[in-house]
Amino acid sequence: MPKFPEPIERLIEELGRLPGVGPKTAERYAFALLKRRPEEREALAQSILEVGGALTTCSVCGNYTEKDPCHICADSQRDRAVICVVATEQDLLAVERTSEFRGVYHVLGGVLSPADGITPTELNVRQLLGRLQHETPREIILAFDHTIEGESTMLYLTRAIKAFDIRITRLARGLPIGSEVGYADEITLTDALKGRNEVHRDLVADRQKEQPEQKEKAPF
Repeated sequence: MPKFPEPIERLIEELGRLPGVGPKTAERYAFALLKRRPEEREALAQSILEVGGALTTCSVCGNYTEKDPCHICADSQRDRAVICVVATEQDLLAVERTSEFRGVYHVLGGVLSPADGITPTELNVRQLLGRLQHETPREIILAFDHTIEGESTMLYLTRAIKAFDIRITRLARGLPIGSEVGYADEITLTDALKGRNEVHRDLVADRQKEQPEQKEKAPF
């Protein structure tokens, strides 16, 4: 039997579907919402409904936008010869807040994680390679979290992009291992952007240090 009335139980269940929200947090959120005035709850519900119908994804970079292309891709002042590849829209916003980067973006839609069933076909890899064929940028910045998944994604993309003979860089180690781009402060990200370095050199070097006796293998 439910502990609370059925409407509250349904609300807790739906809130618990959000990433990072466990049962206790969902319960706390539900009762926090109940304590708000009816018009405040209605405004929240309306904003949730509106965001689904008002937004689309940019046909160029994959970012959420009200107009296609998005305001960044449509900005003639941006340097289209430099593309910063990020995992999520939150990462894009984090980089943009630094005011250091004046190129354009490509949102991959996540990172490779075979354990979770996320392979290149689930990500916007094909769209990225299509852009490289038509836009011929001079540099690709891979701005991913310094995690196992982020490193594997960078290695995969480096090999895929290598055929285009484009300079490939990654964020500098100003971002500590295990950190997330979307939660980094502006100063840390600015330093990481300024100190970016060649990917195909340091990734291979790091791998050789870790496994000196083994040949480099593709992650998938």
